[in-house]
Amino acid sequence: MKRTFTLAAPQGARSAAWDGPARLIMMRRVLTACVVAALAGCAPVGPDYRRPDMDVPKAFAEHAPAPPAIAAVPVDWWKLYHDDTLDRLVATGLAQGTDVRLAIARIEEAAALVREANATLLPEVDASGVASRTGSSRQTPAIRAGALPTVSNFALSANTAFELDFWGRLRRLREAAQAQFEATEYARGVVGLTLSGSIARTYFNLRSLDAQIAVSEESLRAADDSVAITRKRAEGGIASELDVYQAEGNRAQVAAQLKELQRMRAVALHQLGVLTGDLTLALAPADLRAIPAPPLPPAGLPSALLDRRPDLRQAEASLVAANAQIGVARAAQLPTISLTASLGLQSDSLAHIVSPGASIWSVGVGLLGPVIDWGRYAARTAEAEARARQATVVYEQAMQTAFRDVSDALSNVDFAAQTERDLAARVDFANNSLRLATQRYEAGYSAYLEVLDAQRTLNDAQLALVRNRQSFLAFTVDLMNALGGGWQA
Repeated sequence: MKRTFTLAAPQGARSAAWDGPARLIMMRRVLTACVVAALAGCAPVGPDYRRPDMDVPKAFAEHAPAPPAIAAVPVDWWKLYHDDTLDRLVATGLAQGTDVRLAIARIEEAAALVREANATLLPEVDASGVASRTGSSRQTPAIRAGALPTVSNFALSANTAFELDFWGRLRRLREAAQAQFEATEYARGVVGLTLSGSIARTYFNLRSLDAQIAVSEESLRAADDSVAITRKRAEGGIASELDVYQAEGNRAQVAAQLKELQRMRAVALHQLGVLTGDLTLALAPADLRAIPAPPLPPAGLPSALLDRRPDLRQAEASLVAANAQIGVARAAQLPTISLTASLGLQSDSLAHIVSPGASIWSVGVGLLGPVIDWGRYAARTAEAEARARQATVVYEQAMQTAFRDVSDALSNVDFAAQTERDLAARVDFANNSLRLATQRYEAGYSAYLEVLDAQRTLNDAQLALVRNRQSFLAFTVDLMNALGGGWQA
């Protein structure tokens, strides 16, 4: 239960002292007193924000000791791959993507809330006008005495009601709104960073499928040649029909593999069209192996992630907002003091509305505070404190996840680069094996099964090399995103 106490001057008082310019001076002084009283109020209740102490390692375990300088990743990191098509796709996605447009709309909403919170710190002045004509019963003593049965009333007034922010409730609300606005701006950075990374990974997947299709087409041509050779040898009595059946089966397997890769390419292209907002996207085939490995920046200091990653800045801004809400809840437990003022003109004739003596005014002070609330407002304060603790945990989790992202990306890049060398050697060995197996089969020293096994081994080795290259490029994207690339504070 809240009780309200109001002190006000009598309304409708008529005095020549309040006519003319004095009315304006009086209203101006009242508004000025409201603003000064608010600005001179007590310090806001509730805790001031302080960044939580984080136990951050001094260096990434998967990397050499970091230099003291912060390693910055370019905002347009995708240009490090020197692929014009990728540059165009990322630019289109950041301009037309639905997630980006949604994030921009949320920023505009949060900016409007900040303006609203700022406006609550200043007095609101409303204007009102009344024009009425009232008829009275003729069966009353006043009417029988000769008074008129109808009365006219015309009034113009300006009114204001202003809460004195003694306890800082409004200022804490403004602080929370500002922090939430910053969180939405950082959320847009997260969206841009995530979207550019998704476009790059999908594009590399598409180019990987192009390379795998090229390998499969080459394997299919080799399988066609093997079928033709085994048939001629079978017709000449040098080979059996078993060799022909094995060659035909191998060709059918490679043909099915090629069709599956073509299907997967179509799906990847559709996904890329959704990410970029271009549903009619069409891309000519290109080889993933033509995309160079980008120069990777050093990881830098782990503590630098606190300022370089938008998701961490977003989590911290949400924590600032939750911390400010504690002050809002605590201020609700204290009395609210508000000022009201009204200044206007009133007359029973429109022609005399601006005549001397038609002025009306009132000034009041209101006090509203809880007396018996059965612990309601204390419970709300406890709720706000619990939400702030939750936001702190979320912030700590985001920091731990960011540290893990960088460590994982560093490990993945290093091991993928080492694996590529092994897979490249495997391709060379498989080529030599196929060459020798073919020579032995044509010379009659071995069965066709050795050639078949060598062809399958070479096909698998070539596909594995292409897929590892795709993984390596995707891991470099992960590293750049984990280090805060693609975003600026």
